[in-house]
Amino acid sequence: MKSYIFLLSFVSTILLSTPANAARLQSWKYNYNRNQLSITTDSKVKLKAFVINNPDRIVIDLPETNFQTTTQRRNFGAAVREIRLGKVENNTARIVVEFAPGYTTTPGKLVIKSYSASHWIINFSTIKKNADDKVLIKKKIYIPVSQKLEFAGVVPLNREISQLDFRIKQLMNCYSSLSPGMFFLDMETGEYLDINGEKTFAAASTIKFPILIALFQEIDAGRINPNETLLMRRDLMTGGSGTMQYGKAGTKFSLMETASKMMIISDNTATNMIIDRLGGKNRLNQKFHSWGLQNTVIRNLLGDFKGTNKTSPKDLVRLAALVSNNKLLSTKSNSQVMNIMSRCHNRSLLPVGLGKGAKIAHKTGTLGRVLGDAGIIQTPSGKRYLAGIMVARPFGDVRARTFINEVSRLVYGYIEQPKSAKNF
Repeated sequence: MKSYIFLLSFVSTILLSTPANAARLQSWKYNYNRNQLSITTDSKVKLKAFVINNPDRIVIDLPETNFQTTTQRRNFGAAVREIRLGKVENNTARIVVEFAPGYTTTPGKLVIKSYSASHWIINFSTIKKNADDKVLIKKKIYIPVSQKLEFAGVVPLNREISQLDFRIKQLMNCYSSLSPGMFFLDMETGEYLDINGEKTFAAASTIKFPILIALFQEIDAGRINPNETLLMRRDLMTGGSGTMQYGKAGTKFSLMETASKMMIISDNTATNMIIDRLGGKNRLNQKFHSWGLQNTVIRNLLGDFKGTNKTSPKDLVRLAALVSNNKLLSTKSNSQVMNIMSRCHNRSLLPVGLGKGAKIAHKTGTLGRVLGDAGIIQTPSGKRYLAGIMVARPFGDVRARTFINEVSRLVYGYIEQPKSAKNF
């Protein structure tokens, strides 16, 4: 019998609410293709996990973490019989992965990897059906949690920037009608700012950033010819941002012109044409998950005026980290992506807070109730940092734009100043 488990494809997510002064379990996902469980909270938590038997199971505790009170259960069959989510003493959220009869694991081979202080992955490749190798676990055997934090698996995290955290939370108090989430990461030092970074927002046009990366991956793989043309079908034409909507159905555009319009002027019709060429939303969602984007999903074509497409600031920065470290694209494609994103016409959000000579490759997103911007920034002195910020707002509230400007200015000022001066 094969030792590795191949379960029916299933990814489950629970978005949960929480009172103030506690972490919130943002999501958990069990992914068959990667044979692993991903857990995300909206702020840092000291996760603990252990193995026990009768029945064989892995127990994962998240202290001081809240969620809705009803116990959640998901039945999987095969090797993983059930995953349960409940609440135990001391305000602790608990996830229990119970194996099916006859399946077991080797505790010494289990390690939980921390991709940040609020994102963990446990791989179940050690689960197997082999009664002869079964180890009787008479007491809890704790599973080590990797203490070496590597954001997106590529950027070593250093320390949270407490000075910025304090000042931005003061700023948030002045904008009490806004509900922001943000994540900023200094690529040189590993210092980071995480305020509700895993919070899920309506993606608006920021969803075009991962769509662009998916397109260039397909070009790199040879499955899409960069010189081909696309037909603007009537069913793909839509309102909102962009100029292609005013053209004639049946018009042909080059692939690169379409991709550029999608990003530079945020053309919604161009975006739908690219989504269609990439095989639709389901294929794109699979790709997003394969990159480790925990909260990013396309549910509808653009313009998604009801905000059903979702992402988080930290997901957008995860993607930027992978792109910046050449983990997703060839050197040529990476250069083309940066060129396209550096020409984004909307300069009213993150760019306002940057100093003279700074460069930014980014994508904005605007809906009546949300405003966002994410990208890669290089300062005049050569420092690089990644930025992702989204703000839920009362419909059309222009204060969200001012808030993003001010946050951008504070972060830029901190990153660009000499190390010896980083002491507000």
